[in-house]
Amino acid sequence: MAEQTNSTVLHQQRGGTVARVAALSKMSRLAYIDWMRGLACVLMFQTHCYDSWLSPAARKSSSLINWSQLGGTLPAPLFIFLAGVSFALLTERLREKSVACNAIARQTILRGAEVFAMGLLFRAQEFTLGYPRSPWTDLLRVDVLNILGLSMVLMGVLCWLVGEGDVAAARVRTLVAGLFVAAVVALVTPQLWTTHRPRFLPWPLESYINGVHIFDKPQPWLFPLFPWSAFAFAGLAVGFYLFSDFAKRKEGLAFALLGAAGLLACWLSTVFDSSRFRLYAVYDYWHSNPDFFLMRCGILLIILFLVYAWCRWGVAQKGFSPIIQLGNTSLLVYWVHIEFVYGRFSILPKGQCGALKATAGLLAIFVAMVLLSVTRTTWKKRKLKGVRQGLPATAVTAES
Repeated sequence: MAEQTNSTVLHQQRGGTVARVAALSKMSRLAYIDWMRGLACVLMFQTHCYDSWLSPAARKSSSLINWSQLGGTLPAPLFIFLAGVSFALLTERLREKSVACNAIARQTILRGAEVFAMGLLFRAQEFTLGYPRSPWTDLLRVDVLNILGLSMVLMGVLCWLVGEGDVAAARVRTLVAGLFVAAVVALVTPQLWTTHRPRFLPWPLESYINGVHIFDKPQPWLFPLFPWSAFAFAGLAVGFYLFSDFAKRKEGLAFALLGAAGLLACWLSTVFDSSRFRLYAVYDYWHSNPDFFLMRCGILLIILFLVYAWCRWGVAQKGFSPIIQLGNTSLLVYWVHIEFVYGRFSILPKGQCGALKATAGLLAIFVAMVLLSVTRTTWKKRKLKGVRQGLPATAVTAES
């Protein structure tokens, strides 16, 4: 969910402006990442709004809440998966620039630590604004930002371990390693949730493994490393695949193959689920089982292909796109909208609204977050423009 800032300001050479424009032109081909992240924001808005504002009667009388909850299963996997894809993009570009492996690891690991710190800060903010109703244990709750930051740190370590040598060879090694780690995380999750729980750890630490929090069993509404970090490593593998020589030469075919792989993964998930053979003593398809992880990965790949097709051949990039705009500032809108939906500053009374009123509130949140996002990017552009305008004068002074 972290904001991605991929443009680079070239300060030294006379041809810097041309190089910068070329880089931004190349980046426009990656609009599908921002569109997909923006889609996750929209799904997150509708899930949170209906969950917070609908009255008990509205929940029972309308199928809206059921569809809302179904859509609510996608934002977290989308955000974490896309973090892996973006991580691969950053690492690949640094490798192509011949940046030392240790320097790449330091930069990416520090970025992950920064996101993790943001997660802790977010929890502190929520506790402060909710005081005195919020229990102190909420400060230690494992949320998306926490696990996103830790996943980035672990991906940085993985890229450091396998990233030495030729760029193409390192890309293949990282792709295979990402798939391997994702599979291992998914496969050991059921044991860590049931028969082999690390009960010897204090609950704040065990919660990062299986989401137990202060309860006597793992909670499926939390975001522990197992299985959620697996989505990041799956995204890392997909990212390096998308930036491979084959994908660069035949981009459309590469994405079509990903869509086909997604369909295959969904089919295999249903086959394994219907099989009489059970690998685990406790079978929980909808929360901890690898079959469900396989299904969700398949859905993510299908969405990735469809979003790519929409951005390349549809009208996603025709004029202003509020979805892409939200994707550009996903961390900001995630952080802010929570307070106006669940927090003390909720724009509607929580648990007291009908479907129509909650939908009107959802539209208000969507418009407000788009306006906030536009304000943020406009401010950044003006700041960057000021820096660029100051560069020529600085160069002239230096030459004098």
